Amino acid sequence: MTEALTSAAQRAQADARSKWIALVILCAAVLMIVLDQTIVNVALPSIQDDLGFNQSSLAWVVNAYLIPFGGLLLLAGRLGDLLSRKGVFMVGIAVFTLASLLCGVAQSQEMLIGARFLQGVGGALSSAVVLGMIVTMFPEPRDQAKAIGVYSFVASAGGAIGLLLGGVLTEALNWHWIFIVNVPIGLATALLAIRLVRGDRGIGLGDGADFFGAAMLTAALMLGVYTVVEVPDYGWGALHTLGLGAVSLALLTGFFIRQSRAANPLVPLRIFRNANVRGANLIQALMISGLFGVFFLGALYMERVLGWGPLEIGLGFLPVAVLIGLMSIRFAEPLIMRFGARATLIAGLSFLLAGVVWFARIPVDANYAIDMLPTMILMGAGAGLSFPSMMTLAMSGAGQSDSGLASGLINTSIQVGGALSLALLVTLSTTRTENLLGAGESAAEALTGGYRVAWIVAAGLLTVALAAAITLLKPITAPQAAEDGELEAAYSEAA
Repeated sequence: MTEALTSAAQRAQADARSKWIALVILCAAVLMIVLDQTIVNVALPSIQDDLGFNQSSLAWVVNAYLIPFGGLLLLAGRLGDLLSRKGVFMVGIAVFTLASLLCGVAQSQEMLIGARFLQGVGGALSSAVVLGMIVTMFPEPRDQAKAIGVYSFVASAGGAIGLLLGGVLTEALNWHWIFIVNVPIGLATALLAIRLVRGDRGIGLGDGADFFGAAMLTAALMLGVYTVVEVPDYGWGALHTLGLGAVSLALLTGFFIRQSRAANPLVPLRIFRNANVRGANLIQALMISGLFGVFFLGALYMERVLGWGPLEIGLGFLPVAVLIGLMSIRFAEPLIMRFGARATLIAGLSFLLAGVVWFARIPVDANYAIDMLPTMILMGAGAGLSFPSMMTLAMSGAGQSDSGLASGLINTSIQVGGALSLALLVTLSTTRTENLLGAGESAAEALTGGYRVAWIVAAGLLTVALAAAITLLKPITAPQAAEDGELEAAYSEAA
């Protein structure tokens, strides 16, 4: 009897160890993909000089990745539920790794942009299902909160780490290495995942896949992201923006009408009945504006106004990554278990808002310790608390059969919300800078004035996010979230 109990305990311990190893593998893949989104920004000047991009075409090095990435996340997440989350993840890693190699050896603008598009496809396939895999691997509330904390650290701090790594690689080697470095990481991740991440079977295609609905959804999201990323060139009121935006909204509306009537919908609308799922995705889209505003426009301020190099910019953002890691891994889980995800999120959003407000008062000749470090500390602490809380709330209404969809949905909110907010902030910043230059201000004063306007607007969006968290979300603890997910799964099976 004692031997049997000991054997059972050893098996349970080995099972727990294998799950945490699998989590590390999944997070390594997420880190590779997140790094790629910011590491490229540091290397853009070098890419422009080497391949002869003009300022307009250079934007496509970023946009060619964002369009398929933002457009395919929701579809990829649902495919994971229907077919196999591990299968979709593995295909995504293979595509991303191959595309990274093609980017690294690219010697022409066309090859680099095409490979970046392929990277976006691979990134969407692999990252869309990871959060769903984590939630199903860790059903126990405390372990799930810890695992989501680790995932949140990787997903949010990866941006700051990417700036630092991009600066190191670009200055020490050349821009090709920011892509080539993904190849060994991707291969190692794929090999380890084959051996150590458990396989799964999806719920099946049932009465048949809604291929027409899938095409409508993908076209709507990709066209919407394309419209947004082109706003800085055309403007919000241009026929190009309004026309394509209207087509995108029409396709999205048609898709949801189709889903409400389909016998076997691609996206079951029951997932939106959960108030916390709806609220968390809305708040996520608003919240990301603060991070994008500080990361991207802050990096431009450091480069264009202060004259910092890529490595200095990366080091400047290092406190953000360190604090995100500390808060999300060490403090987020006990706070969520003690006070609930909603209360922890409200505290995190308050820190983020304070950080952006502090940044909005920045002078032309900023002192890092006084004018910038407080923002880095507040942003790191805020993101480290907000992301795990947000992920917990966003996944709270997802049962076993819908976790991939919920994972894809929250990632879509991040990407589409980020693209919208960044286009808005860049447009406002550019307009203000041009007006100040016309009024006779120096280039440094005009640029700083433009960035300040963008950060004030970002603070406004974060204020709306904080108000939404207070008014729209239900006070729910991690155990209650898991219970909701079980009830939703039971509902799905009964339906």
